[in-house]
Amino acid sequence: MKVLLLILITSFLVSTNGAAQKVFTITVDGTINPASAEYIERGIRKAEDARAECLVIQLNTPGGLLKSTRVIVTNILESHVPVVVYVSPPGAHAGSAGVFITMAAHIAAMAPGTNIGAAHPVDMQGGSTDTIMSEKSTNDAVAFIKSIAAKRNRNLQWAEDAVRRSIAIPEAEALENNVVDLVATNMNDLLTKIDGKKVELDYGEATLHTKNAQPQVIGMSALEKFLNLLSDPNIAYILLMLGFYGIMFELYNPGAILPGIVGVISLILAFYSMHTLPVNYAGLALIIFAIVLFILEIKMATHGVLAIGGVVSLLLGSFMLIQSDSNLEFVRISRSVIISTVAISTLFFLFIVGLGLRAQRLKPVTGIEGMVGEIGEVTEALAPMGFVRVHGELWKAESTSGQIEKGVKIKVVSIENLKLFVDRA
Repeated sequence: MKVLLLILITSFLVSTNGAAQKVFTITVDGTINPASAEYIERGIRKAEDARAECLVIQLNTPGGLLKSTRVIVTNILESHVPVVVYVSPPGAHAGSAGVFITMAAHIAAMAPGTNIGAAHPVDMQGGSTDTIMSEKSTNDAVAFIKSIAAKRNRNLQWAEDAVRRSIAIPEAEALENNVVDLVATNMNDLLTKIDGKKVELDYGEATLHTKNAQPQVIGMSALEKFLNLLSDPNIAYILLMLGFYGIMFELYNPGAILPGIVGVISLILAFYSMHTLPVNYAGLALIIFAIVLFILEIKMATHGVLAIGGVVSLLLGSFMLIQSDSNLEFVRISRSVIISTVAISTLFFLFIVGLGLRAQRLKPVTGIEGMVGEIGEVTEALAPMGFVRVHGELWKAESTSGQIEKGVKIKVVSIENLKLFVDRA
């Protein structure tokens, strides 16, 4: 009886321990923005609901929005499940906002060949920042990262230097300087090394049991992927141009409906995207002015003067549209995208749209309206009434310039009630 009871207790403990060894992983590969913040928050909540051993965030980011970073850090610090930030794969880096997120983790790890650092705050409002405002934002970021480092007992001095001096270090130095807790070659190595580690949570100390855990991947939802895509400055720029063109085509062809719908939706998505980006409104004004010049070039014969002005305005506005004091790629529009868009827009306006509008203004060549201006011959003298032959057809005609003899060439001036009013050709 005692043996049976011992077997049942052992089986229960083993099954309970095995059930507890549940690890969730999410991957953040790109900029830190509202979509990635929502993704990480959802991962933490799912790990808490499943009572997982921990949540592993595989991180590779050049940085991002400080507001989204604060949301992520707050969620990590308040998490009821241990959060492990793993800078991976080899070649990845935790830059700018990634430094704050990595240092906020209960356990911070890096893969070989990765680096961390360069957390100096940059101007994300477009245009220059004065010295006082720059110093205020830097001091605020320093206080923020030092509070995180103190909470996790990590290197305070390095954390401050990463912000003030934008220093960055590889994984070996990060481990040596108490910036991260360990270096792991892959996910299995990470789970083996953190097994048995103790972390402090709000409700007390927790010991990780991850050695034999099978990681479960939490992927981005379709909506999160879409919103993350919208955070790309290139996408915002393309949507903005599509929005302007769609609305313009709808105004030119009232009732077409589709161009207007596409234009409005594109503009709304572009404005959503740009509210997280450093938009320069002077650049936006130049783009609008360029489109106005293109339209005027189509309507007016300026021999390309307005078109040249439109190209210059569109090019300058595109380069100025999204800019900051930093050289970070994730807050700039690709030059190839700008040049391609400007070239296509120029060709489209000057040739396709231009030809279409000019065709609408051509004189009718068929029907009664097409008779005006045509040349014919008098078949019965006009005094002033008579008959003429135009396009091989006999027409009742009236002269507008007195009598016209038979056989004389005439020109159709107007038509009224199937009667031609003609003059000598």
